[in-house]
Amino acid sequence: MTTLRLYDARQNLSKRVIPSKMAQLDCCFKDTSATGFCGGLDKQVKQVDLETGAVTLLGSHDKAVRCVEYNASTGTVLTGGWDAKLNAWDPRSKQALVQSRPAPGKVFTMSVSDMRAVVGTSNRHIWVYDMRSLAEPEQRRVSSLKYQTRCVRIFPDQKGYAVGSVEGRVAVEYFDTSKESQDNKYAFKCHRKGDQVFPVNAMAFHPVYGTFASGGCDKMVNIWDGKNKKRLWQSSAYNTGISSLSFNHDGTRLAIASSYTFEQGAIAHPKDQIFVRDVMDSDVRPKARK
Repeated sequence: MTTLRLYDARQNLSKRVIPSKMAQLDCCFKDTSATGFCGGLDKQVKQVDLETGAVTLLGSHDKAVRCVEYNASTGTVLTGGWDAKLNAWDPRSKQALVQSRPAPGKVFTMSVSDMRAVVGTSNRHIWVYDMRSLAEPEQRRVSSLKYQTRCVRIFPDQKGYAVGSVEGRVAVEYFDTSKESQDNKYAFKCHRKGDQVFPVNAMAFHPVYGTFASGGCDKMVNIWDGKNKKRLWQSSAYNTGISSLSFNHDGTRLAIASSYTFEQGAIAHPKDQIFVRDVMDSDVRPKARK
C-alpha cells in the first residue's frame, strides 16, 4: 500500500489517509501525541501530523527504509534501511540527522526500549546499542537461529529479547553475558503444521504480564508464556499470513495485520486486512507452574 492510515479502533473508523508515492514499510507514533513517523520504498523518513495530514521530510536513506522506531527517552527517531545504515533523527532540530552508523547488513527488524535498541540484519546479525551513543554497539551477536531473522522484540523488563526467523522458531535471549544468564536462553518451534514450516513474521509483548504474541505465515496468532515455556492461546486461522502485531498501552486489545508477505512469490492472495481483537485476561496472564 502506498498510504499511511490512521484508525480509530474504538469506533472502527479510518480517520485519515496520507498518500505516498511508494509503499510504506514501517511507521510509529510519537508517544501519545498526534504525531507519527514513517519510512518506506521511497527512501524517505517523514514526520506526519496525524490531525492535519501535514508531512515533514526529516531526511532519507540511500535505499528503502525498513524500520522506524521512536524513543521517548531521547526524543529521537531511529531508522534502519536496506542500505545497511542505522540513522538517528531529532525532529526538534533543523539538522534532523544527528547520528548515522553502518550496520552489518540490510536492516530487517528493530526494537527500541528506553536506552536500548536491538537491530536484526541480514546474515543473522543481532547488534545491541545504547541509544545515547550509536558510535559502537554494546554487543555484537549472531542469532542462535540458523536461518534469516524476521523479527526481534525487547522484553518489557529489558533483560533480553525474543527473535523469530523464517524457520518457524523463536529464540529467547538475555543481555547479561554471564554464564548463569546465558544458560537460561532457549529456542522453540512454533508456526508449524506437521513437516511444513512457516516464517515467524511478527511478535509483540504484553505490556502488563510480559507474555508475548507471535504471528506467522501459517495464518495463526499464538500467545506464549516465555518464562514457563508454554503456549497460552491460539487463534483460529486468518485469511492469509500474519505480518504485524501490536498490543495497545494496557494490553486489553491486540491489533493484527493479516497480509500476504510474498513467501510463495507473486500469486493470487486474499486482500490485506487489519483486525483489532479484545484480549481476555486468561489469554495473556501467565499460569502458575504445577
